[in-house]
Amino acid sequence: MCPLVYTRPTLCSKEVKMKVLKYKIIKSPVGHLKIVVNEKSLQAILWDNEKPSRVFLDHMVEDIRHPLILETEKQLSQYFLGQRKLFDVPLNTYGTDFQQDVWKKLLQIPYGVTWTYKDIAQKIKNPQAVRAVGSAIGRNPISIIIPCHRVIASNGSLAGFAGGLDRKKILLDLENIL
Repeated sequence: MCPLVYTRPTLCSKEVKMKVLKYKIIKSPVGHLKIVVNEKSLQAILWDNEKPSRVFLDHMVEDIRHPLILETEKQLSQYFLGQRKLFDVPLNTYGTDFQQDVWKKLLQIPYGVTWTYKDIAQKIKNPQAVRAVGSAIGRNPISIIIPCHRVIASNGSLAGFAGGLDRKKILLDLENIL
């Protein structure tokens, strides 16, 4: 099961209300995944071996019937069955401007195609930022739907993946890339 994820410190006062995120843990061909949503959008898809400091999220409570969680679960199930290549759930990510630029580029990688870290650095018009691109990809909060698994090393090898390289290979095999 997914461990608790480190939560951002919040100020507690009578004027500030903390927004509580909802989550559900689902079974998948790549292990248990934690789907995290707010009222309107998907916030994260986390791995069961998640490093607590990789993605910062507010307080979460389990909600196995939240409509957006159920829709995300349905779309992921279709993806794993080979029946879906694009996702259309609303996304909301928190990160630096640079991270946001990288994550937007990840969304442009077509199903069944890989790009390299260097490709992404060039596409965001920062060709010297290959390592920074790798770091931003490592902080991608919405695994699978923001397809960081489609990013490989320049020599064609599998490199870095929050869920582990074995799971990256499963996802790439699913898309007939390997």
